Amino acid sequence: MKFRRPQPESLEINLTPLIDCLLFLIIFLMISTTFNKASKLQIVLPEAKGDAAKPSKAKTIEIGVSASGIYTINGQELAAKEAKQLQSAIEKASDGKRDMPFIIAADGKASHQSVITVMDVAGQMGFVNLSISTRLSNESK
Repeated sequence: MKFRRPQPESLEINLTPLIDCLLFLIIFLMISTTFNKASKLQIVLPEAKGDAAKPSKAKTIEIGVSASGIYTINGQELAAKEAKQLQSAIEKASDGKRDMPFIIAADGKASHQSVITVMDVAGQMGFVNLSISTRLSNESK
């Protein structure tokens, strides 16, 4: 008896299901991804339209920040722009009291860093009654 040798079946990988799965993944990722362009974000800052705060009879500390970054404390100009000098001048003006109102009056063209420096020094020193003074917009006058 003569037996035939079995012919080996040719092995083949079917790529169709793999391609289908990959296409589904690509479509899912494209749909669920958000594309933001943060560099083209335009911010319009709000204007203050609220009522002016009533002046308190308690002593306040008012820090002025000019457009060039010069600090004034209760009307007296500081010689330096560093945070350490600002902190020592605030310490003198406050006499160690941390509960007194702390007002920041910054010029509209003052750098953001100058205002943040004042807020950071006040926070490190423990002032909690911090406010920023604004002017009323032209519409509410």
